Amino acid sequence: MTKASREFQVFAKPAGSVCNLRCSYCYYLKKENLFPNGKPFRMPDDILEQYIVGHIDASDATVISFSWHGGEPTVLGLDYFRKIVALQHMHKPAGRQIRNGIQTNGTLLDEDWCRFLAAEGFGVGLSLDGPEELHDLYRVSSKQEPTHRQVMRGYALLQKHRIPFDILCVVHDRNVLDPAGVYRFFKQIGASYLGFLPLVEFQPDGRGVSDRSVPAEAFGDFLCTIFDEWLSQDIGRVKVQIFEEAIGTAFGQDHALCIFRKTCGDIPVIEHNGDLFACDHFVDMEHRLGNIRESSLADLLESPAQRAFGQAKLDGLPLVCRNCEVLAMCNGGCPKDRFLRMPGGEEGLNYLCAGYKRFFTHCRPFITELSALWRQHPEGQKLPVPGVVTGIPAKTGRNDPCPCGSGRKYKKCCMGLSVAKS
Repeated sequence: MTKASREFQVFAKPAGSVCNLRCSYCYYLKKENLFPNGKPFRMPDDILEQYIVGHIDASDATVISFSWHGGEPTVLGLDYFRKIVALQHMHKPAGRQIRNGIQTNGTLLDEDWCRFLAAEGFGVGLSLDGPEELHDLYRVSSKQEPTHRQVMRGYALLQKHRIPFDILCVVHDRNVLDPAGVYRFFKQIGASYLGFLPLVEFQPDGRGVSDRSVPAEAFGDFLCTIFDEWLSQDIGRVKVQIFEEAIGTAFGQDHALCIFRKTCGDIPVIEHNGDLFACDHFVDMEHRLGNIRESSLADLLESPAQRAFGQAKLDGLPLVCRNCEVLAMCNGGCPKDRFLRMPGGEEGLNYLCAGYKRFFTHCRPFITELSALWRQHPEGQKLPVPGVVTGIPAKTGRNDPCPCGSGRKYKKCCMGLSVAKS
């Protein structure tokens, strides 16, 4: 039986692009056009079971992780996810664990959903773009109505049921102007894990980025402002994904976030009909790898096309990036954003380069100091920085449960602020 030769994560989209919201910047709604047969956008039972079995077979990890995305996966209803869990239990190999994560806009969560998520140990990613006036600019319903209050109702239910969750905040042209306000809002509501996703989208005619897109320099300033407050007040208490990624480089750790790895291609997408695509941002016919009804998931993950897709990120790195002093922190960023041309004509510079360089240069002195402190302290001791410890077992994988007992995956918990020493 073929196993994937590297750790992988699949964004499973059993509802395809179907969503109950119509966020202005959503890039995935139009993916329904790839499937001319139309509705229903609902993964049939046979394909669902085939995917779950194939995912289990492809993984050699002790903890097998599933990630349910959309569109909006909760539109399928709670019974559909009960079926998912039942199939996982049926096919789970002895001595191994299965963990699930779901990314949601939170508006359809209720008591029944949260009791289920808590009982089955789901981790949740919740989309929330900051305070009401900033969130509601672009995250609207199908009737163009605001959604912040519905999301916050879901947020409160997740807290009530003690479900581990993190916040995914899209940073756009408006909330980027108020970094302190956005960050303090999240602190005020008790958020403990934050991911900031910069919005980069093209104009409909393909000429330049949209007005909603975050300006690169402003995104860098946004991160620097939040980093300074986090460093002085919140280190070890609030976890910010991009800060964790930067800190990990102090200890020689591999990046957990795909956009900062040297190569990519280990987070494909499976659509509702069984089609597998190279990446969430490359769901198009050019990057269709095949269908799990015709090839095993492991074979598609190991296919030459997917290998080439992942390697192209490194091979296409422009010379200016190869000579950059913060290359190890960035590695050129996400390929979807590498569309700028250098003055000399070389292509492939990331649209967000100026912002990333501003931030990584800003935090670099702290990273350098942390690295020096780590080298001076033996395994198992706390560093003289709040929340930073040594002694996490070196065998702990990024998708394993964090040894601290939080219930999160290691990569979303102590990976950046802990040091794995062999």
